[in-house]
Amino acid sequence: MRTKRIILISLVAITVLVLTNSIYILDETQQAIVTQFGRPVGEPRTEPGLNFKIPFLNKVQFFDKRYLEWDGNKNQVPTKDKKFIFVDTYARWEITNPLQFFIRLRDERSAQSRLDDILDGETRNAIASHDLLDIVRSTNRDPEVTEEFMEEIEKLDDISVGRALIEKIVLEKANERTADLGVRILDFKFKRMNYVDEVRDRVYDRMISERNRIADQFRSEGQGEARKIEGDKERDLAEIQSNAFREAEEIKGRADAEATDIYASAYNKNRTAVDLYKFLRTMESFEKSMDENTSIILSSDSEFFKYLKKLN
Repeated sequence: MRTKRIILISLVAITVLVLTNSIYILDETQQAIVTQFGRPVGEPRTEPGLNFKIPFLNKVQFFDKRYLEWDGNKNQVPTKDKKFIFVDTYARWEITNPLQFFIRLRDERSAQSRLDDILDGETRNAIASHDLLDIVRSTNRDPEVTEEFMEEIEKLDDISVGRALIEKIVLEKANERTADLGVRILDFKFKRMNYVDEVRDRVYDRMISERNRIADQFRSEGQGEARKIEGDKERDLAEIQSNAFREAEEIKGRADAEATDIYASAYNKNRTAVDLYKFLRTMESFEKSMDENTSIILSSDSEFFKYLKKLN
């Protein structure tokens, strides 16, 4: 009885082991091929769900069904017009035929290495075949002028190809070379471009020189405008002072004329009042011009002597 139990347990264990080695599950993000002694067997499995294989003889190779990332190395590349630039690129790719992919590349690591050779090579060829202006620009639009000093900037040369078309050329050429690898490159873009250090320093120096020239121009124009404002101020001040002096003299003249008229009128109307006025003014003069220590010599016909004589 005990022997039968052991045999039964062993049969169940073997059955479970066989079943677990004959079943595999694919999820939505995976695709697979089955190999036997290292060689592919049957068609690729691309649909998610439960699948079967020969236990212990077959092995399952899983591959990603999603879009995969390729990030290129930053390389120094010469353009057609002999300008050296650093180019950084990226791409997106997918495994379209897992069987062909396994035969030619085996795994994603080998695929990334192969894409490095293909995409970097096509990038170099494309950049070496076009001028720098075509690589950094996509359209022939005129630069936007936001400041008056920018109106002096020369119009940019027209491009015949453009950055977007160069990216498309690289993508098409690379896909031609990956057609038998079981992969397809979905998109290719230039992530970043820059001059090499030596050229970049010269470009910065030119930019600094240009900005200094513009600053000097602004300073010169500002100084000229300041001198103009100062001259206008001096002219306006002199004009204001001249007009004020003229108006003051006119007012004084009118006041003297009115005073003379008033004096003459008063003189003609009241002789006694006029004499009183003259007497008071004379006395005021005495008070201001003499004190107890003052000695004066008067002629007999002076106004002072006339009033003093009347007082006596």
